[in-house]
Amino acid sequence: MQYVDSWRAVAAATGAADRAAAEEGVRLAYRGAGLAEPAEFVWADSPRAAVEAVEKLADAGRSVREDVRTRPWAEERRRMYDELGPAGWSALWSATGAQLWETTAALADRIRAGVVADLARKPEEESDVRLVLLDAVLGQHDAAWLAAFDGRGRRLDGLAAVARNAGWWWPYERAVVMSERPETLCRDEAGRLDSGEGPALAYRDGFALYAWRGMPVPAAFLAELGALTPERIRAEDNAELRRVMLEFYGYDRYLTESGAEPVHRDETGILWRIPLEGDEDVVMVEVVNSTPEPDGTHRTYWLRVPPRTMTAREGVAWTFGLQGESYAPVRQT
Repeated sequence: MQYVDSWRAVAAATGAADRAAAEEGVRLAYRGAGLAEPAEFVWADSPRAAVEAVEKLADAGRSVREDVRTRPWAEERRRMYDELGPAGWSALWSATGAQLWETTAALADRIRAGVVADLARKPEEESDVRLVLLDAVLGQHDAAWLAAFDGRGRRLDGLAAVARNAGWWWPYERAVVMSERPETLCRDEAGRLDSGEGPALAYRDGFALYAWRGMPVPAAFLAELGALTPERIRAEDNAELRRVMLEFYGYDRYLTESGAEPVHRDETGILWRIPLEGDEDVVMVEVVNSTPEPDGTHRTYWLRVPPRTMTAREGVAWTFGLQGESYAPVRQT
């Protein structure tokens, strides 16, 4: 669909919001919902700062999220469903919103968790922060479902205009709190937050999320990745952080520098096992590509296989979806 790429860019957009265009989008959404335009716009540098701004609002009136976002979306979805039928609607969603949904929803969830972690200093304060977050319209991170309706009517034009020009926003009867977009967004090829050199997501007021291949990590953790040693990796108590360390350090390098011994070898390769206290073993098969490189050398690969693997052949077979006894290639490449 022609709209998917443009909405993918919206979801990933960084840099300063176009405040005038975003505010005009809000006014259009209010008028479309039959509401009076808001009298006040309050801008914040991040969703975290926006939550704090919402908590300080005086005489803003009730939340109108239901009016400007939930109800119009539901009615448009029903209209499209009735027009296209179940199969047609499913096909439309698969070709548009479904292409963006998983990564965008995961990013929004991470932002919510980060805001709660930053603002709820006591466990009993978490519910208050989460209640404010429930009033948010996600702006650019509503891109997935907006993609499905693009070009199919004007009912959602206001919401789309805000999404193209700003981050999250909180609509109330007389006031709207609006958030800037992030300044930095780093993701891996799977769309997960990922950076080994700093924040994977950062806003200009300092609100930031740190992650390695999708896994949340403390900011200080990234600073020590460049100085890792096998001893430091073994000493890490947190199993998930230890896996991150191993991935960053390299399994082959860890095996070499930790003095590991192979547990099995045959004509298919060499099986290595890394025991990790409090976690499952890391098991790798070392294989040599039988096809030479242009310089005549043969490249070595390391394949991670299930912990239960007992032989190199079984491990190589597993990578092809076979049982060990079924793996008998006529020619290796």
